[in-house]
Amino acid sequence: MADNNNNNNDMSEQRIKLKVYRENRSQKTGSHYDTFEVPYKKWTTVLDALLYVKSYMDPSVAIRYSCRMASCGSCGMKINGIPKLACYTKISELETSTIECEPLSNFPIIRDLVTDFSLFFTHHKDMQPYIQSKDNLETDTNKGTFAFYQSPEDVDKYLQFSYCIKCGLCSSACPTVGTDMKFPGPQALAQQYRYFADTRDESKNRLDIVDDRHGIWRCHFAGSCSKVCPKGVDPALGIQLLRSYVLGISKNDKVPAKRIEINNNTETEAGAIDSNS
Repeated sequence: MADNNNNNNDMSEQRIKLKVYRENRSQKTGSHYDTFEVPYKKWTTVLDALLYVKSYMDPSVAIRYSCRMASCGSCGMKINGIPKLACYTKISELETSTIECEPLSNFPIIRDLVTDFSLFFTHHKDMQPYIQSKDNLETDTNKGTFAFYQSPEDVDKYLQFSYCIKCGLCSSACPTVGTDMKFPGPQALAQQYRYFADTRDESKNRLDIVDDRHGIWRCHFAGSCSKVCPKGVDPALGIQLLRSYVLGISKNDKVPAKRIEINNNTETEAGAIDSNS
C-alpha cells in the first residue's frame, strides 16, 4: 500500500514559480524579470517548464533549444545562478519553490535567455579543431582512401575531451573569460589539448597557438569550468595537461598513428601484406 502512495506522489502534479529574465537588446527596452506559475511532475525539466510558458502563457519568451537530450548544448542558461543545461535539469531535483532562469554570463545578450556565441566559436576555430597531417593525405583525393590505427590507450588520451558539446557553460563560469575577450576560454583550450593528444594529428604549432599572454597563461585554475560541465569533459584538466607540455614538464613523445591505405576492400600498410590474406 505504501508503494502505491509513493507512485501516486510521483505522478501528482505540482506547481512552481518560474522567474525568467527578459531583455531585448535590439529594442533597448531594458531588463526585468517575469514570473510564471507552471505545473510540473517528477520528470519535468526546466526546459519543459519554459516551453509550457511559451505555449500557454507568453509566446514572446526567447529561448534556444534543439535536441532536448543534453547532446546539442543549445539550451545553456543560468538556473538559480549556476550555468546548466535546461533540458538536463529536473525541477524536482532543484528542491526550491522558485526557479530563476537567466542568460549565460560572459556572453552578449541577444534577447531574454538567448546569447551570442559568435566570439565563442571564433576562439574555437582559432584552435584549428581538426586532424592535421604533414602531407595532407586526407584532403588529397588522388592518393586513395586512408584509415588510421589507434590502440585503446591512444584513444583514452583524448576521448574524454572529445565529449565537448560546445554548450558554453564552462566559459560562462570562467572568471577570466569575463575579464579578457582575447582569452580563448576553457572550451577552446581543452579542445586544443584534445587534438594535441590525438596520435592522428601531426600539427607542429598547436602549442604555439596558445603560448601567449592571452592564451594558456591567463588561466588561473579556478576550476569552475569543470564543475559545471554537463559531459564530464573536465576542461581544467585539459588546460593543465596542455600547460605541462608548454613548460616542458611533460615530454611530447607522441608516436603518429599508423596510416593504412584502403583499396578495393583490402588494407595495406606501407606495402605490407593484404589484410584478407
